[in-house]
Amino acid sequence: MRVLKGFKMNSIKKNFFYNTAYQILIILIPVVTTPYISRILGAEGTGRYSYAYSVAYYFVMFAMLGLNNYGNRTIAMVRENHEELSKTFCSIYIFQLITSSMMIVFYIAYCTFISDDNIISWILLLYVVSAAFDINWLFFGLELFKVTITRNLIIKFLTVISIFVFVKDINGIYIYALIYSFGMLISQLLLWGIVKKYISFKRVSLYDIKKHIKPNIILFAPVLAISLYKVMDKIMLGMISTKTEVGYYEASEKIIQIPLALINSLGTVMLPRMANLLANNEIDKSKQYIKKSITFAVFLSTSMAFGIMAIADDFVPLFYGNGFGKCVYLFWIFLPSCIFIAFANVIRTQYLIPNRKDKIYILSVFVGAIVNLFINSLLIGRLQSVGAAIGILIAEIMVCIIQCWAVRKELPIIRYILDSFPFFFAGLLMFIGLKLVPLIQINAFSLILLKVIIGIVLYAVCLLLMILLKKIVQQKLRQS
Repeated sequence: MRVLKGFKMNSIKKNFFYNTAYQILIILIPVVTTPYISRILGAEGTGRYSYAYSVAYYFVMFAMLGLNNYGNRTIAMVRENHEELSKTFCSIYIFQLITSSMMIVFYIAYCTFISDDNIISWILLLYVVSAAFDINWLFFGLELFKVTITRNLIIKFLTVISIFVFVKDINGIYIYALIYSFGMLISQLLLWGIVKKYISFKRVSLYDIKKHIKPNIILFAPVLAISLYKVMDKIMLGMISTKTEVGYYEASEKIIQIPLALINSLGTVMLPRMANLLANNEIDKSKQYIKKSITFAVFLSTSMAFGIMAIADDFVPLFYGNGFGKCVYLFWIFLPSCIFIAFANVIRTQYLIPNRKDKIYILSVFVGAIVNLFINSLLIGRLQSVGAAIGILIAEIMVCIIQCWAVRKELPIIRYILDSFPFFFAGLLMFIGLKLVPLIQINAFSLILLKVIIGIVLYAVCLLLMILLKKIVQQKLRQS
C-alpha cells in the first residue's frame, strides 16, 4: 500500500505540470541548441544526424512495442494492490528485456552491413540500448510524474552544457550524437535506483509473460503506423531527396514539438486516471474530464499554432541563421495539424485506449499512414520537404476524422466541435491581424516580442467576443 498513498495525493493539475515539464525537457535540447547546431552543422549536417537517428528510432520502437501505452494502462489498473502491481511489472519488464535484446542484435547487424554513415550509427547504439532500461511506463501508471521530471532536469541540463562546450565544428556531429545517446542511456538507468521503493521483484512464469504479448502487439500497431508518417518521412526524404531537405524538415519539426509536448502531456497524465476511473465504474466523471480536456487541448493548440505561424517570417532567420528560409513554409503547413492532433489525442488517450477500443485507434492511424505514404510518394520527388509536410497535415486530419466518426454515438462529438469553434476563429483572427497590421521596423528579437504581446491580446479579445457571440446566439435559439 506504499504506492497507494503516493498517487492518492497527486492531483491532475500537479501531474499535468510535472508531465508537461517532462515533455518539454525531452525536446529542450533540440530547441535550446538548434540556433547553435544549425549554424555549426548546417542543414546538411543536421540532416545527416536526423536520418541516422530516425533509423535508430525504429529499432527502439520495435524494442518497446506498445509499452508506453500498454504498460501505463496496465499498471494504472493494478496499482492499488502491491502484490499484483509487483508481479505485473516484473512480467511486463521481462517481455521488454527480451524484445530489446533482439533489437540490439539486429541494430548491430545494421551498423555492420547496411549503414552508409557508420560512425554515427555505431554511436547511436547507446540510444538503442537505452530502450532495454526504459521503465517510464511504470511511473506514469503510478502517476508519479515528479520522479521522471527530477531525473530529466539533471540529465538535460548537463546535455545542453556538453553540446555548447564540446561541439565546435562540422566534425562535432559525432560528439553531438554521443552526447545525446549517452544522455538517454543514463536517463533511463537512473530510474532503477528507486524502483524498489514502489515494487518488489517477483518470480514470474512463462504464462505471466506470454499474456502481455497480444495486447502489447495490438497497441504497437498504431505506434508503427504513426511512425510511418512521423519518422519515415525523414527516411524517405533522405532516400528520395537530399540530406539538406531532411535538415529543413528536422529543424521545423523541433519547434512544432513545443505545442505537441503540451498536448501529449495532457494525454499521458489523463490516460492512467481515466483507466482507473473506468475500472471503478465512474463513467460520468470520465466524460466530464473528456469535455474539459478537449476545451483545454483546443485552446493550447490554436493559440500556439496560429501564434507561431504568425511570427515565422521573423523567427526563422533569427533562430536558425542563414539558409533555412524554407522552414517558414514548413511552419505554415505543419502547425495546423496540431489542432487535429490535439482533438484526436483526447479521444484516443481518454476514451479509446482506457475503454480498450484499440481496433478503432489502430484503424485510424493505419489509414493515416497509408494516406501519408501515398502523398509522400507523389509529392516528395517534386516538392521535397514541403511535400512531406503536406502528407503529415492530411494524415493527421484523416486520423482525427476517423476517430471522431467511430465514437460519435458514445460521445457528443458535434458538441465538442461546436465548442472548439471560438478557439479556432480566435486563433485565425490573431494570425490575420498579425500579418496585416503594419509594425515599426525594429530589431528582429524586439519585433518578435512585440508580435507575441500583440498576439496574446488579440487572441484573448477575439476569444471573449466569440464566446459572447456564441452565448447570444444560443440564448436567441432557446427563446425562439
